[in-house]
Amino acid sequence: MDRLVLFDIDCTLVDAHGAGGRAIYAALERVYGVSGDLDGYTFHGRTDPAIIRDLATRWGVGADEVDARLEECLEVYVGLLAHEVGAGRTDTLPGVVELVAALAAEPRVVLGLLTGNVADGAAIKLAPTGLREHFAVGAYGSDSGLRPELPAVAVRRAEELTGRRFTGKDIVVIGDTPADIECGATLGVKAIAVATGRHSVAELAAYAPDHVFEDFSDWRRALAAILA
Repeated sequence: MDRLVLFDIDCTLVDAHGAGGRAIYAALERVYGVSGDLDGYTFHGRTDPAIIRDLATRWGVGADEVDARLEECLEVYVGLLAHEVGAGRTDTLPGVVELVAALAAEPRVVLGLLTGNVADGAAIKLAPTGLREHFAVGAYGSDSGLRPELPAVAVRRAEELTGRRFTGKDIVVIGDTPADIECGATLGVKAIAVATGRHSVAELAAYAPDHVFEDFSDWRRALAAILA
């Protein structure tokens, strides 16, 4: 049994208590000179580049200027995020340490990250947790601003790393938002949802994941679902 297991980060593995949002707000103001209200906009399930584009244009920046300074804004954001994470606290969510360690010990499992965070931001958020060393591959917001494109990136990298082929339910995508459930649909992946973010079990179940959990406190049950 070969299995590629891809975890989202925010509100799936960790809770950084708004560090990412604060860093993005500050970066937008510093680079584009804008700020404003969210008016119902949510960061959850989106990539960092998409969030910056959405908010900058919503707050009055022209699309051409947004794109011209996007890399600059992301660089400023990463620096601010490092400060936010260093000055605050990042909590590893219930059962995650045990679940990730158990998966890492499975010889036929390849662990990866599938996240809207840019790669440097992902490393910063995971640094306080000690989890980063378990993940062999990743696909990030820095690979594409479109989240549905990321699973194929992670699969390609896993296949290049291992020489194995991963298809269909050999690929497991784990996350806390409907976007996580839906992003691997074109590949026919196994989707596992966890209600440790802003969506309830009932809300996530409406998107028909293969499994949905309140959290990973019962990590052995989650492990069995991933490996089944």
